Amino acid sequence: MLGNEQLQFFEQVLFERLGRDTPIKSFEFVSGGCINNAVKLHTATGDFFIKWNIYALEGMFEAEAKGLQILQSTQEIGTPEIYGAGQREGKAYLLLEFIASSVVLEKGFWENFGANLARMHQHTAPYFGLDFDNYIGSLPQYNDKCEDGLHFFIEKRLKTQAGLAMYEGKIDKRTYQRFEALYEKLPDILPKEKAALLHGDLWSGNYMADAQGKAILIDPAVYYGNREAELAFTHLFGGFEEDFYRAYQEEYPFVEGFEERKDLYNLYPLLVHVNLFGAGYLSAVERILNKYLD
Repeated sequence: MLGNEQLQFFEQVLFERLGRDTPIKSFEFVSGGCINNAVKLHTATGDFFIKWNIYALEGMFEAEAKGLQILQSTQEIGTPEIYGAGQREGKAYLLLEFIASSVVLEKGFWENFGANLARMHQHTAPYFGLDFDNYIGSLPQYNDKCEDGLHFFIEKRLKTQAGLAMYEGKIDKRTYQRFEALYEKLPDILPKEKAALLHGDLWSGNYMADAQGKAILIDPAVYYGNREAELAFTHLFGGFEEDFYRAYQEEYPFVEGFEERKDLYNLYPLLVHVNLFGAGYLSAVERILNKYLD
């Protein structure tokens, strides 16, 4: 049960972000991921979602809020309303609209989701990366701008995570050298496309269906990158429904050969999982390296 001190913290955050006293009528804990606490706050003026952590990494919630704002600005796909991020009483927090998630997906959900994501991906930039760094999980994600998408993918995605994994002893030198061999092959495999606005961490845990049956994106790791990396990520932990991919394809056709390339992009999230959660994900990494190197 939350004590008076915790309730006071929530009410102070609500006042700071809404500009008025907002007494809390009730609350309930909800899933906030593996590193944050999260609560639904029920007030007389509506429901709010707050996640907080006394150990939050520098700028984590501010970067998440900015990423949501970028996605929201496209007006192509749903996101929670953002009330703000900050620090109070030694706690970092992010205050958002509470989305009442629908358990049953409405007819047409996947088609609309796929088409909306395809339209979001057509928002582009003259560079790969972003104006600021952010996080994927609790790991820093470096977004230094680069005009070449392949260079960005190798240097800011694969090399960053493979180097961290070797430094931490989670992969051996041989595996690291196999990544270096793979980098030499990628120019002949991956297509050149313009930079697309990406959610950056799009798997089944990072979307919701709201009460109207509309897809809502949460927990982004936004950047401008190759859209194939996003589509590959959606396949990593079970995949989305076929209607999603068919609608996406109709709105923004895939470059031929995507199915044969998608595992390469998933080396990035798999390395992130190796670095966050350990060796259980190494076998998947090795299978992909074997596929393209042996």
